[in-house]
Amino acid sequence: MVMVAIACGIAGAFGAVVFRLLIRLFQGLFFGGFEGVTAVIDEGLLADAGDPREIAGTLAPHVLFLIPAIGGLIVGPLVYFFAREAKGHGVPEVMHAVALRGGVIRPRIVAAKTIASAISIGSGGSVGREGPIVQIGSAIGSAIGQLLRVPARQLRTIVGCGAAAGIAATFNAPIAGALFAVEVIVGDFAVTQFSPIVISAVVATVTSRYMLGNHPAFVVPEFELQGPLELLPSMVVGVLAGVIGTLFVKVLYFTDDLFERSPTPEWTRAALGGLMIGGMGIFFPHVLGVGYSTIGDALAGNLPIAMLGVLLVVKILATSITIGSGGSGGIFAPSLFLGAMTGGLFGKLLPQWYPLQTSESGAYALITMGAMVAATTHAPLSAIIIIFELTQTIDIIPPVMAACVLSSLVAMFLSRDSIYTEKLSRRGIDLHQEDDPNLLKSLYVRDIVDREPCVLGASAGLQEILTEIVETNRTEIFVVENDRLLGAVYFSELRRVLLEQDHLRALVVAGDLLESGRPSVTLEDDLDRVMQILTSEQVEEIAVVEHDDPERLVGTVARRDVMAAYNQELMRRDLAGGVATTVGVVDRVHQVDLGGGYFMKEVLAPGRYHGRSLKQIDLRSAAGVQVLLIRSSEGGVRVPGPDDILRPGDRLVCAGPSDSIEALD
Repeated sequence: MVMVAIACGIAGAFGAVVFRLLIRLFQGLFFGGFEGVTAVIDEGLLADAGDPREIAGTLAPHVLFLIPAIGGLIVGPLVYFFAREAKGHGVPEVMHAVALRGGVIRPRIVAAKTIASAISIGSGGSVGREGPIVQIGSAIGSAIGQLLRVPARQLRTIVGCGAAAGIAATFNAPIAGALFAVEVIVGDFAVTQFSPIVISAVVATVTSRYMLGNHPAFVVPEFELQGPLELLPSMVVGVLAGVIGTLFVKVLYFTDDLFERSPTPEWTRAALGGLMIGGMGIFFPHVLGVGYSTIGDALAGNLPIAMLGVLLVVKILATSITIGSGGSGGIFAPSLFLGAMTGGLFGKLLPQWYPLQTSESGAYALITMGAMVAATTHAPLSAIIIIFELTQTIDIIPPVMAACVLSSLVAMFLSRDSIYTEKLSRRGIDLHQEDDPNLLKSLYVRDIVDREPCVLGASAGLQEILTEIVETNRTEIFVVENDRLLGAVYFSELRRVLLEQDHLRALVVAGDLLESGRPSVTLEDDLDRVMQILTSEQVEEIAVVEHDDPERLVGTVARRDVMAAYNQELMRRDLAGGVATTVGVVDRVHQVDLGGGYFMKEVLAPGRYHGRSLKQIDLRSAAGVQVLLIRSSEGGVRVPGPDDILRPGDRLVCAGPSDSIEALD
């Protein structure tokens, strides 16, 4: 997993850099033609994208009006006909894949999302680049995991590695990348999930810094907390961000509904939305593209009050239209934009109401950027850390924490769903519900498929069929002709010919006995579906076929393998969730059977180990035993470290094979 995490980190970083490069190229192409592309190359492909306000000022209004529509005319068919998961901001699709598909994401998403989002942003679409790179990185991680054929549990973690790498490389923010992947994508802070994700985020950051340099995303105003009363305005603007963030989510999905009800073909709607964006861009070019330059102006306090208020409204509409019409891009940068406008406006009006306020309006713009992200994503921890890493200033953390926590609380009170889970809820997918007690729904056919099934041709004779059943101990034989699945021969159906096999041996072939039309499953189906089919059909084994070709046999899945996977997952969950309980049982009985010949037992530290550290003893290598806890002779209990010295009277809580533990007594 460490090596896979490193691979995901490097791949995610390269994906982020290539995506950024394509945005630059498409922006130069759309707004400057081939001369624009040449200018981009001369300036440096990895430089920041140009300011859309300056670019728009060089174009005639009718040209600016059409450019986003041309981009939409390309993106719409690309998404509709090639990969519909690339529509929108991408993160909900990743969450859906992790929660319900065991982390499986189609590899084609990497190319489709990269090109579609780069065109959307490069042609002026009012979206961000962070959501797409999460989906791109996640798809890369999923492709790596599927190539290695890892179990679903590990595949989910690898998808999280890809998401973390994308965020870390895009924002130059390793901590925020890791926390976003764990808090939003994977939803599990267990060490086995968290460690690879952290490694991936760190590797991606180092790789991207090597190519892009190490610098904060924004130049921020100086901020110094003068006293506790300064937290009050931060709390107020946090509440305001919670309200506006929720409003943004509602407007976005209301706009999406309007376009869904449009009588125009779905693949043309992005072009229609592009026309609307072009019209807005003529008067307010600030809302075109990612909008980082305008955010920088808000942080510097260079925008007047009226402009801050107008841009707040226009940006909500522009982003909603871009995504609702079928464009491809993220909502992270628009959330930062809305936060900067809200905070900047609040900071300019505040001196009239609160004379104790000492900070400039740009400081409140920065605070509210984090609060707006927390409100829209319902992920305050990630929002707090990402603002810190974007700005690389520590003094802003206390007010940002206050604002982010309050904004997320207000947003959760006003709406149960975040901007990500709202999309899933509208599809009937509820990620808020408790884990299904049916363990089979979390296990998948691909984890237990037998890729060497018992197959015969349609012309196989009765004797060959009987010999195959006896030698393989199978009760079903699948009949294949020219690589196409025709059906199966079941032992239960053979009973009627066994009594007369001497007469029928030369007459009956497999084609005479096969049954067709029986249900089959694909590699992506969960084992709950498999068990339902096995039970209803009263068979022990069913065919596994290609998802896109239901007549192509790829393997089989048997009832015994389903039950074995169920028992293994049940034991894994019991062990993972019940370690504390098991250790508590050791207090009373001093030995617990963990199954499979493994035990947890409390033993007195042998005299030969006294005065030596656990690192020197190395029980794990020497005896195959893991020390979980140490009960000191004074009565205390501690989690051991490698340098812990064992003393007379210490007792060790160990886990390992029975023989190995007994050898310690």
